[in-house]
Amino acid sequence: MSKTNDKTVRNAVLLGSLCSVSYLAVYIARNLLSAVTPAMKSGGGFTTEQIGDLSSVFFITYALGQLLNGVIGDRVKAKYMISSGLILAGICHIAFPLFSSCWTATFASYALTGLSLSMIYAPMTKVVAENTIPIYATRCSLGYTFASLIGSPAAGLLAFFLTWKNVFYAGSAILILMGSVCFFSFTVLEQKKIIRFRPFRPPEKRGGGIKILIKRQIIRFTLVAVLTGIVRTAVVFWLPDYFSEHLGFSEKNSALLFSIATLGVSAATFIGILVYELFRRNTYLTLLVSFAVSAGSFLIIAFVRQPVINIIFITLAVLSANCAAVILWSVYCPSLADTGLVSSATGFLDFASYMAAAVSSSLFAHAVSGIGWTNLILIWFGLMACGVAVSLPFGSGSRPLTPEEQNEETVSCTEQTV
Repeated sequence: MSKTNDKTVRNAVLLGSLCSVSYLAVYIARNLLSAVTPAMKSGGGFTTEQIGDLSSVFFITYALGQLLNGVIGDRVKAKYMISSGLILAGICHIAFPLFSSCWTATFASYALTGLSLSMIYAPMTKVVAENTIPIYATRCSLGYTFASLIGSPAAGLLAFFLTWKNVFYAGSAILILMGSVCFFSFTVLEQKKIIRFRPFRPPEKRGGGIKILIKRQIIRFTLVAVLTGIVRTAVVFWLPDYFSEHLGFSEKNSALLFSIATLGVSAATFIGILVYELFRRNTYLTLLVSFAVSAGSFLIIAFVRQPVINIIFITLAVLSANCAAVILWSVYCPSLADTGLVSSATGFLDFASYMAAAVSSSLFAHAVSGIGWTNLILIWFGLMACGVAVSLPFGSGSRPLTPEEQNEETVSCTEQTV
Protein backbone atom coordinates (compact mmCIF):
# COMPACT_ATOMS: atom_id res chain seq x y z
CA MET A 1 0.00 0.00 0.00
CA SER A 2 1.38 3.44 -0.93
CA LYS A 3 1.96 6.16 1.63
CA THR A 4 -0.93 8.17 0.15
CA ASN A 5 -3.35 5.26 0.42
CA ASP A 6 -2.10 4.48 3.92
CA LYS A 7 -2.74 8.09 4.97
CA THR A 8 -6.21 8.03 3.39
CA VAL A 9 -7.14 4.90 5.32
CA ARG A 10 -5.74 6.29 8.58
CA ASN A 11 -7.65 9.56 8.21
CA ALA A 12 -10.88 7.73 7.40
CA VAL A 13 -10.48 5.49 10.47
CA LEU A 14 -9.78 8.52 12.65
CA LEU A 15 -12.79 10.48 11.39
CA GLY A 16 -15.07 7.44 11.42
CA SER A 17 -14.07 6.53 14.98
CA LEU A 18 -14.73 10.06 16.26
CA CYS A 19 -18.15 10.15 14.60
CA SER A 20 -19.02 6.66 15.86
CA VAL A 21 -18.21 7.42 19.49
CA SER A 22 -20.13 10.70 19.28
CA TYR A 23 -23.13 8.97 17.80
CA LEU A 24 -23.00 6.30 20.48
CA ALA A 25 -23.58 9.08 23.05
CA VAL A 26 -26.58 10.27 21.04
CA TYR A 27 -28.22 6.88 20.99
CA ILE A 28 -27.56 6.13 24.63
CA ALA A 29 -29.38 9.39 25.42
CA ARG A 30 -32.17 8.68 22.96
CA ASN A 31 -32.94 5.26 24.42
CA LEU A 32 -32.90 6.17 28.11
CA LEU A 33 -36.62 6.98 28.30
CA SER A 34 -37.51 3.68 26.67
CA ALA A 35 -35.24 1.70 29.00
CA VAL A 36 -36.65 3.24 32.18
CA THR A 37 -40.32 3.24 31.09
CA PRO A 38 -41.36 0.36 33.42
CA ALA A 39 -39.58 2.01 36.39
CA MET A 40 -41.10 5.43 35.65
CA LYS A 41 -44.56 3.86 35.52
CA SER A 42 -44.21 1.92 38.76
CA GLY A 43 -42.20 4.33 40.91
CA GLY A 44 -42.12 7.66 39.08
CA GLY A 45 -45.83 8.38 38.87
CA PHE A 46 -45.95 8.41 35.05
CA THR A 47 -48.65 6.73 32.96
CA THR A 48 -48.25 4.84 29.69
CA GLU A 49 -50.01 7.66 27.85
CA GLN A 50 -47.72 10.31 29.36
CA ILE A 51 -44.59 8.40 28.38
CA GLY A 52 -46.08 7.88 24.93
CA ASP A 53 -46.64 11.64 24.64
CA LEU A 54 -43.05 12.31 25.79
CA SER A 55 -41.67 9.95 23.16
CA SER A 56 -43.87 11.55 20.50
CA VAL A 57 -42.84 15.14 21.29
CA PHE A 58 -39.21 14.02 21.25
CA PHE A 59 -39.62 12.41 17.83
CA ILE A 60 -41.51 15.44 16.48
CA THR A 61 -38.89 17.98 17.58
CA TYR A 62 -36.14 15.61 16.47
CA ALA A 63 -37.78 15.22 13.06
CA LEU A 64 -38.41 18.93 12.54
CA GLY A 65 -34.89 19.65 13.76
CA GLN A 66 -33.47 17.18 11.25
CA LEU A 67 -35.25 19.00 8.43
CA LEU A 68 -33.94 22.38 9.57
CA ASN A 69 -30.48 21.30 10.69
CA GLY A 70 -29.96 19.26 7.55
CA VAL A 71 -30.12 22.47 5.52
CA ILE A 72 -28.03 24.39 8.06
CA GLY A 73 -25.48 21.57 8.07
CA ASP A 74 -24.68 22.23 4.41
CA ARG A 75 -23.74 25.78 5.40
CA VAL A 76 -22.24 25.56 8.93
CA LYS A 77 -19.19 23.55 10.03
CA ALA A 78 -19.92 20.14 11.52
CA LYS A 79 -17.87 20.82 14.67
CA TYR A 80 -20.22 23.62 15.71
CA MET A 81 -23.37 21.63 14.95
CA ILE A 82 -22.27 18.37 16.58
CA SER A 83 -20.63 19.75 19.73
CA SER A 84 -23.45 22.23 20.41
CA GLY A 85 -26.10 19.56 19.93
CA LEU A 86 -24.43 17.15 22.34
CA ILE A 87 -23.85 19.73 25.08
CA LEU A 88 -27.36 21.23 24.85
CA ALA A 89 -28.90 17.75 25.00
CA GLY A 90 -26.79 17.04 28.09
CA ILE A 91 -28.16 20.13 29.82
CA CYS A 92 -31.73 19.08 28.95
CA HIS A 93 -31.07 15.63 30.38
CA ILE A 94 -30.18 17.21 33.72
CA ALA A 95 -33.40 19.23 33.71
CA PHE A 96 -35.66 16.28 32.87
CA PRO A 97 -35.49 14.41 36.22
CA LEU A 98 -35.00 17.62 38.25
CA PHE A 99 -38.39 18.96 37.14
CA SER A 100 -40.20 15.60 36.96
CA SER A 101 -42.87 16.82 39.40
CA CYS A 102 -43.89 19.54 36.91
CA TRP A 103 -45.35 17.99 33.77
CA THR A 104 -44.94 21.14 31.65
CA ALA A 105 -41.22 21.46 32.48
CA THR A 106 -40.67 17.73 31.94
CA PHE A 107 -42.44 17.91 28.58
CA ALA A 108 -40.49 21.01 27.48
CA SER A 109 -37.08 19.65 28.51
CA TYR A 110 -37.61 16.43 26.59
CA ALA A 111 -38.83 18.32 23.53
CA LEU A 112 -35.66 20.43 23.63
CA THR A 113 -33.60 17.24 23.94
CA GLY A 114 -34.97 16.07 20.60
CA LEU A 115 -34.23 19.42 18.98
CA SER A 116 -30.65 19.41 20.31
CA LEU A 117 -29.86 15.86 19.20
CA SER A 118 -31.19 16.62 15.70
CA MET A 119 -28.13 18.83 15.12
CA ILE A 120 -25.78 15.89 14.76
CA TYR A 121 -26.53 13.20 12.17
CA ALA A 122 -26.87 15.14 8.90
CA PRO A 123 -23.74 17.32 9.38
CA MET A 124 -21.86 14.19 10.47
CA THR A 125 -22.83 12.37 7.27
CA LYS A 126 -21.79 15.39 5.21
CA VAL A 127 -18.34 15.71 6.78
CA VAL A 128 -17.69 11.98 6.30
CA ALA A 129 -19.01 11.82 2.72
CA GLU A 130 -17.01 14.85 1.59
CA ASN A 131 -13.72 14.03 3.30
CA THR A 132 -13.32 10.33 2.47
CA ILE A 133 -13.51 8.33 -0.74
CA PRO A 134 -16.87 6.57 -1.34
CA ILE A 135 -15.87 3.11 -0.08
CA TYR A 136 -14.54 4.59 3.18
CA ALA A 137 -17.56 6.87 3.53
CA THR A 138 -19.77 3.77 3.56
CA ARG A 139 -17.51 2.08 6.12
CA CYS A 140 -17.50 5.17 8.34
CA SER A 141 -21.28 5.48 8.21
CA LEU A 142 -21.47 1.78 9.07
CA GLY A 143 -19.43 2.58 12.16
CA TYR A 144 -21.83 5.13 13.52
CA THR A 145 -24.83 3.09 12.40
CA PHE A 146 -23.42 0.27 14.54
CA ALA A 147 -22.88 2.77 17.37
CA SER A 148 -26.52 3.82 17.13
CA LEU A 149 -27.63 0.22 17.60
CA ILE A 150 -25.22 -0.35 20.51
CA GLY A 151 -26.77 2.68 22.23
CA SER A 152 -29.93 0.73 23.02
CA PRO A 153 -28.32 -2.11 25.03
CA ALA A 154 -26.05 0.44 26.74
CA ALA A 155 -29.13 2.39 27.86
CA GLY A 156 -30.71 -0.85 29.05
CA LEU A 157 -27.68 -1.66 31.20
CA LEU A 158 -27.80 1.80 32.78
CA ALA A 159 -31.47 1.21 33.59
CA PHE A 160 -30.64 -2.19 35.09
CA PHE A 161 -28.07 -0.79 37.55
CA LEU A 162 -29.34 2.75 38.31
CA THR A 163 -32.54 4.43 39.42
CA TRP A 164 -34.43 6.12 36.60
CA LYS A 165 -33.35 9.63 37.66
CA ASN A 166 -29.69 8.64 37.94
CA VAL A 167 -29.92 7.09 34.48
CA PHE A 168 -30.68 10.55 33.05
CA TYR A 169 -27.87 12.18 35.06
CA ALA A 170 -25.42 9.58 33.71
CA GLY A 171 -26.66 10.22 30.19
CA SER A 172 -26.14 13.96 30.70
CA ALA A 173 -22.52 13.44 31.75
CA ILE A 174 -21.85 11.30 28.67
CA LEU A 175 -23.36 13.91 26.31
CA ILE A 176 -21.51 16.91 27.76
CA LEU A 177 -18.21 15.02 27.79
CA MET A 178 -18.57 13.93 24.16
CA GLY A 179 -19.64 17.40 23.06
CA SER A 180 -16.42 18.84 24.50
CA VAL A 181 -14.28 16.07 23.01
CA CYS A 182 -15.89 16.57 19.58
CA PHE A 183 -15.22 20.30 19.44
CA PHE A 184 -11.57 19.84 20.36
CA SER A 185 -11.05 16.86 18.01
CA PHE A 186 -12.70 18.46 14.98
CA THR A 187 -10.63 21.60 15.52
CA VAL A 188 -7.43 19.51 15.46
CA LEU A 189 -8.58 17.63 12.32
CA GLU A 190 -9.26 20.94 10.57
CA GLN A 191 -5.84 22.29 11.49
CA LYS A 192 -4.21 19.14 10.11
CA LYS A 193 -6.25 19.50 6.88
CA ILE A 194 -7.77 16.05 7.40
CA ILE A 195 -11.23 17.56 7.03
CA ARG A 196 -12.35 20.58 5.04
CA PHE A 197 -15.73 22.26 5.02
CA ARG A 198 -17.43 22.52 1.63
CA PRO A 199 -20.49 24.79 1.77
CA PHE A 200 -23.32 23.96 -0.62
CA ARG A 201 -23.59 26.16 -3.71
CA PRO A 202 -27.07 25.82 -5.20
CA PRO A 203 -27.72 25.66 -8.97
CA GLU A 204 -28.48 29.00 -10.63
CA LYS A 205 -32.10 28.04 -11.35
CA ARG A 206 -34.47 26.95 -8.63
CA GLY A 207 -35.40 23.30 -8.34
CA GLY A 208 -32.12 21.91 -9.67
CA GLY A 209 -31.24 20.13 -6.44
CA ILE A 210 -34.71 18.62 -6.16
CA LYS A 211 -34.52 17.27 -9.71
CA ILE A 212 -31.20 15.62 -8.95
CA LEU A 213 -32.59 13.96 -5.82
CA ILE A 214 -35.73 12.77 -7.61
CA LYS A 215 -33.53 11.12 -10.24
CA ARG A 216 -31.65 9.50 -7.38
CA GLN A 217 -34.90 7.86 -6.16
CA ILE A 218 -35.42 10.13 -3.12
CA ILE A 219 -39.18 9.45 -3.15
CA ARG A 220 -38.75 5.69 -2.90
CA PHE A 221 -36.13 6.03 -0.17
CA THR A 222 -38.37 8.42 1.75
CA LEU A 223 -40.90 5.59 2.02
CA VAL A 224 -38.10 3.28 3.17
CA ALA A 225 -37.16 5.88 5.79
CA VAL A 226 -40.75 6.09 7.03
CA LEU A 227 -41.26 2.32 7.34
CA THR A 228 -37.90 1.53 8.90
CA GLY A 229 -38.21 4.55 11.18
CA ILE A 230 -41.42 3.20 12.69
CA VAL A 231 -39.78 -0.14 13.56
CA ARG A 232 -36.26 0.94 14.53
CA THR A 233 -37.56 3.84 16.62
CA ALA A 234 -41.19 3.48 17.74
CA VAL A 235 -41.34 -0.32 18.00
CA VAL A 236 -37.95 -0.49 19.74
CA PHE A 237 -39.07 2.24 22.13
CA TRP A 238 -41.94 0.08 23.38
CA LEU A 239 -39.96 -3.18 23.68
CA PRO A 240 -39.37 -2.93 27.48
CA ASP A 241 -43.10 -2.34 28.00
CA TYR A 242 -43.86 -5.19 25.59
CA PHE A 243 -41.66 -7.57 27.59
CA SER A 244 -43.23 -6.39 30.84
CA GLU A 245 -46.92 -6.26 29.92
CA HIS A 246 -47.31 -8.79 27.12
CA LEU A 247 -44.74 -11.40 28.15
CA GLY A 248 -44.97 -10.86 31.93
CA PHE A 249 -41.35 -10.07 32.85
CA SER A 250 -40.36 -7.86 35.81
CA GLU A 251 -39.11 -4.27 35.38
CA LYS A 252 -35.45 -5.22 35.86
CA ASN A 253 -35.68 -8.29 33.65
CA SER A 254 -37.48 -6.25 30.96
CA ALA A 255 -34.60 -3.75 30.98
CA LEU A 256 -32.08 -6.59 30.77
CA LEU A 257 -33.99 -8.28 27.94
CA PHE A 258 -34.12 -4.93 26.14
CA SER A 259 -30.32 -4.79 26.33
CA ILE A 260 -29.95 -8.36 25.07
CA ALA A 261 -32.46 -7.97 22.24
CA THR A 262 -31.06 -4.66 21.02
CA LEU A 263 -27.52 -6.01 21.28
CA GLY A 264 -28.64 -8.72 18.86
CA VAL A 265 -30.22 -6.08 16.64
CA SER A 266 -26.85 -4.29 16.43
CA ALA A 267 -25.66 -7.12 14.18
CA ALA A 268 -27.89 -5.59 11.48
CA THR A 269 -25.06 -3.19 10.64
CA PHE A 270 -22.88 -6.02 9.38
CA ILE A 271 -25.61 -8.39 8.20
CA GLY A 272 -27.20 -5.70 6.04
CA ILE A 273 -23.94 -4.92 4.24
CA LEU A 274 -23.03 -8.61 3.99
CA VAL A 275 -26.35 -9.39 2.29
CA TYR A 276 -25.88 -6.32 0.08
CA GLU A 277 -22.48 -7.62 -1.05
CA LEU A 278 -23.80 -11.19 -1.52
CA PHE A 279 -26.54 -9.77 -3.74
CA ARG A 280 -23.86 -8.03 -5.81
CA ARG A 281 -24.76 -4.62 -4.39
CA ASN A 282 -28.33 -4.88 -5.56
CA THR A 283 -30.01 -2.27 -3.36
CA TYR A 284 -33.60 -3.19 -4.07
CA LEU A 285 -33.15 -6.93 -3.65
CA THR A 286 -31.47 -6.33 -0.29
CA LEU A 287 -34.33 -4.09 0.79
CA LEU A 288 -36.94 -6.59 -0.40
CA VAL A 289 -35.43 -9.53 1.49
CA SER A 290 -34.97 -7.41 4.63
CA PHE A 291 -38.59 -6.28 4.69
CA ALA A 292 -39.86 -9.79 3.86
CA VAL A 293 -37.98 -11.40 6.77
CA SER A 294 -39.19 -8.66 9.11
CA ALA A 295 -42.82 -9.13 8.01
CA GLY A 296 -42.61 -12.90 8.43
CA SER A 297 -41.12 -12.57 11.91
CA PHE A 298 -43.85 -10.19 13.08
CA LEU A 299 -46.46 -12.61 11.75
CA ILE A 300 -44.96 -15.45 13.78
CA ILE A 301 -44.90 -13.54 17.09
CA ALA A 302 -48.51 -12.47 16.59
CA PHE A 303 -49.54 -16.09 17.06
CA VAL A 304 -46.72 -17.54 19.21
CA ARG A 305 -46.85 -16.33 22.83
CA GLN A 306 -44.08 -18.61 24.17
CA PRO A 307 -41.59 -16.08 25.67
CA VAL A 308 -38.29 -17.43 24.31
CA ILE A 309 -39.58 -17.92 20.75
CA ASN A 310 -41.38 -14.58 20.93
CA ILE A 311 -38.26 -12.70 21.99
CA ILE A 312 -36.15 -14.40 19.30
CA PHE A 313 -38.52 -13.49 16.50
CA ILE A 314 -39.27 -9.94 17.61
CA THR A 315 -35.50 -9.42 17.73
CA LEU A 316 -35.24 -10.88 14.22
CA ALA A 317 -38.09 -8.65 13.02
CA VAL A 318 -36.41 -5.50 14.27
CA LEU A 319 -32.98 -6.66 13.08
CA SER A 320 -34.29 -7.26 9.55
CA ALA A 321 -35.96 -3.85 9.40
CA ASN A 322 -32.66 -2.34 10.54
CA CYS A 323 -30.88 -4.13 7.69
CA ALA A 324 -33.07 -2.12 5.31
CA ALA A 325 -32.23 1.02 7.31
CA VAL A 326 -28.51 0.26 6.98
CA ILE A 327 -28.85 0.31 3.18
CA LEU A 328 -30.65 3.65 3.40
CA TRP A 329 -28.21 5.42 5.73
CA SER A 330 -24.91 3.70 4.92
CA VAL A 331 -25.25 3.17 1.17
CA TYR A 332 -27.81 5.58 -0.26
CA CYS A 333 -27.04 8.76 1.71
CA PRO A 334 -23.23 8.73 1.26
CA SER A 335 -23.77 8.08 -2.46
CA LEU A 336 -25.15 11.62 -2.77
CA ALA A 337 -21.77 13.24 -1.99
CA ASP A 338 -21.31 14.51 -5.56
CA THR A 339 -24.64 16.41 -5.44
CA GLY A 340 -23.54 18.74 -2.63
CA LEU A 341 -26.82 17.88 -0.88
CA VAL A 342 -25.77 15.15 1.54
CA SER A 343 -26.74 17.01 4.70
CA SER A 344 -30.01 18.37 3.30
CA ALA A 345 -31.09 15.01 1.85
CA THR A 346 -30.07 13.10 4.98
CA GLY A 347 -31.86 15.64 7.16
CA PHE A 348 -35.02 15.31 5.08
CA LEU A 349 -34.95 11.50 5.21
CA ASP A 350 -34.35 11.59 8.96
CA PHE A 351 -37.24 14.05 9.27
CA ALA A 352 -39.55 11.65 7.44
CA SER A 353 -38.32 8.72 9.52
CA TYR A 354 -38.81 10.36 12.90
CA MET A 355 -42.04 12.14 12.06
CA ALA A 356 -43.47 8.72 11.23
CA ALA A 357 -42.04 7.40 14.50
CA ALA A 358 -43.54 10.32 16.43
CA VAL A 359 -47.04 9.70 15.13
CA SER A 360 -46.82 5.92 15.47
CA SER A 361 -45.32 5.93 18.97
CA SER A 362 -48.24 7.91 20.37
CA LEU A 363 -50.73 5.79 18.44
CA PHE A 364 -49.11 2.59 19.74
CA ALA A 365 -49.37 3.82 23.33
CA HIS A 366 -53.09 4.49 23.00
CA ALA A 367 -53.78 1.45 20.78
CA VAL A 368 -52.46 -1.17 23.19
CA SER A 369 -55.28 -0.64 25.67
CA GLY A 370 -57.83 -0.63 22.87
CA ILE A 371 -56.85 -3.40 20.47
CA GLY A 372 -54.22 -5.34 22.48
CA TRP A 373 -50.65 -6.31 21.68
CA THR A 374 -51.55 -9.07 19.19
CA ASN A 375 -53.50 -6.76 16.87
CA LEU A 376 -50.78 -4.14 17.19
CA ILE A 377 -48.19 -6.71 16.07
CA LEU A 378 -50.34 -7.47 13.03
CA ILE A 379 -50.22 -3.77 12.17
CA TRP A 380 -46.42 -3.97 12.35
CA PHE A 381 -46.58 -6.96 10.00
CA GLY A 382 -48.68 -4.91 7.56
CA LEU A 383 -46.15 -2.06 7.57
CA MET A 384 -43.30 -4.42 6.69
CA ALA A 385 -45.43 -5.95 3.94
CA CYS A 386 -45.73 -2.43 2.52
CA GLY A 387 -41.92 -2.29 2.64
CA VAL A 388 -41.78 -5.36 0.41
CA ALA A 389 -43.95 -3.55 -2.15
CA VAL A 390 -41.83 -0.39 -1.98
CA SER A 391 -38.69 -2.45 -2.64
CA LEU A 392 -39.93 -3.96 -5.89
CA PRO A 393 -37.78 -2.82 -8.85
CA PHE A 394 -40.12 -0.61 -10.83
CA GLY A 395 -39.86 2.71 -12.66
CA SER A 396 -36.69 4.39 -13.80
CA GLY A 397 -34.80 3.09 -10.80
CA SER A 398 -35.31 -0.59 -11.66
CA ARG A 399 -31.73 -1.23 -10.63
CA PRO A 400 -29.15 0.62 -8.52
CA LEU A 401 -26.96 3.10 -10.34
CA THR A 402 -23.22 2.54 -10.35
CA PRO A 403 -21.02 5.39 -9.05
CA GLU A 404 -20.12 6.28 -12.65
CA GLU A 405 -23.81 6.43 -13.65
CA GLN A 406 -24.58 8.52 -10.57
CA ASN A 407 -21.99 11.07 -11.62
CA GLU A 408 -23.42 11.16 -15.15
CA GLU A 409 -26.93 11.69 -13.79
CA THR A 410 -25.76 14.55 -11.60
CA VAL A 411 -23.90 16.27 -14.45
CA SER A 412 -26.94 15.86 -16.70
CA CYS A 413 -29.32 17.35 -14.14
CA THR A 414 -26.95 20.21 -13.38
CA GLU A 415 -26.61 21.07 -17.08
CA GLN A 416 -30.40 21.19 -17.40
CA THR A 417 -30.66 23.74 -14.58
CA VAL A 418 -27.90 26.10 -15.71
